[in-house]
Amino acid sequence: MRAMAYILTLVADLSATTLRPALIDRVRGAVQGQAPIVLSDGEAVDMSCGTAPERAVIEQALEGERVDAIVTRSRGRRKGLLVADMDSTIVTSETLDELAAYAGLGEQIAAITKRSMNGEIDFATALRERVGMLRGLRLDALEQTWAATELTPGARELVATMRAHNATTALVSGGFTFFTGRVAAQIGFDVHHANTLLEDGVALTGAVGEPILDRSSKLTILRELAAARGLQMTATLAVGDGANDLDMLREAGLGVAFHAKPIVAAEAKARVDYGNLRALLFAQGYKASDFVT
Repeated sequence: MRAMAYILTLVADLSATTLRPALIDRVRGAVQGQAPIVLSDGEAVDMSCGTAPERAVIEQALEGERVDAIVTRSRGRRKGLLVADMDSTIVTSETLDELAAYAGLGEQIAAITKRSMNGEIDFATALRERVGMLRGLRLDALEQTWAATELTPGARELVATMRAHNATTALVSGGFTFFTGRVAAQIGFDVHHANTLLEDGVALTGAVGEPILDRSSKLTILRELAAARGLQMTATLAVGDGANDLDMLREAGLGVAFHAKPIVAAEAKARVDYGNLRALLFAQGYKASDFVT
């Protein structure tokens, strides 16, 4: 039998639906896939395909179900490098927006963040503007923001499982080292890179350390980490949600738009629109029984 070049992974949002046999069979027929391999009962399956299924065909077969569909090549599915964005990806919030709420500027700064993440304004310009608005904010607001920050479901499993299989894991954010350092320590990222909020020991100065870590910086870090491990770009995985993630998502072997802004979802190789970060492990062929928690 001729080897199948592609794998279609279906992952259900278990808060809303499950992968029922009839649904799996409907998708299998639409994409002419082979018999499904169960990765997690009712949650995730793999099916081999001779050609890469078209998204429109898959979506028509799913009939609006809250199920993510990720297509990968059969060879080299498990990646040796993970580069992950932080805000609205590894954590559920935008930490700068949450910090701004303590200055009474939540809505104003969130509006700028939204435009930046949609690619409507330059990231570095938007970052400097937002941080400038926080001049004089006392440092205890950082601790309060951190105390309220929550991990995205599946984040711990994603990092721990990939590290257990000898992958390098990096948290690379346009946010701030105050938060990336804590997130990295909490769930075990090997390294973290982000911007630096400048302060005078009591309050924020309204400035950010230069140079600013932006979308081109994220791509550079992806390339440098891959080279350090001797990995081809096909052996890398990047995940993020905003326009400043696009360059690394385009270049990574598997670039995943996670609950992403429309401009990002439209261009990424793969999307997770409904489920959590466990989907990135399923997309690499891991079964739930393989997950490290």
